[in-house]
Amino acid sequence: MPASLGDDIEVRLTGYREDGLRYTWSTPQSSNTEVLRRTAGGTAPNGSASAVFRQEQAGSATITAQRHCRPDPGHACPLVVSSWRVKVTGK
Repeated sequence: MPASLGDDIEVRLTGYREDGLRYTWSTPQSSNTEVLRRTAGGTAPNGSASAVFRQEQAGSATITAQRHCRPDPGHACPLVVSSWRVKVTGK
């Protein structure tokens, strides 16, 4: 994904419930905070997560987050963690 210096990039990931399982996201992170700095971010009780990143200097960084399963009593989660990522390249 291309970006220019000073651009803000907003990430919103939606948590959900299904068959006694709740899927929640971690707060998105930057692989290089000197290039792509997070200016806001967090998680919500429903499992959603969001963050805003600012392109601080030229270069590339990857934004990542992980989705985890949280079972209700009497349910079991699959042993899988899903990852989300996007590479941002700024000029």
